[in-house]
Amino acid sequence: MSGALRSYTVRGFTLLEVLVALVIIAIALAAASRTSQMATDSTFIVKQRLVAGWVAENHLARHRAVRDWPDPGTSSGEDTQGGLVFTWQENVTNTPNPLFRRIEVKVFSGQDPNYSLATLVSYVAKTK
Repeated sequence: MSGALRSYTVRGFTLLEVLVALVIIAIALAAASRTSQMATDSTFIVKQRLVAGWVAENHLARHRAVRDWPDPGTSSGEDTQGGLVFTWQENVTNTPNPLFRRIEVKVFSGQDPNYSLATLVSYVAKTK
């Protein structure tokens, strides 16, 4: 069969198959993007909690460093650490032993004052 035309059938993807493949790829990319965003958000939350813990520790360390005897009651303020602004609330209460006071420090995000990022409790002793 020399010189005869041979017919070749070219097999390719149909338009429907290409569209289904594109939809699958789009869903996979959207899921990967969402996962990446969630990881970034959780990293920021972990950073906030870590730095808020440092704010609370620093606040309690001031009491120990100056050896003060705080009066019972509640006080609050604002502190900046690591480029983030936090508000803190200190609650000083008496204990059954009159020579000790309980200090509870709660640290809140500057954006959400209703959600405590860190809470630390310490006791101070009265020096005679």
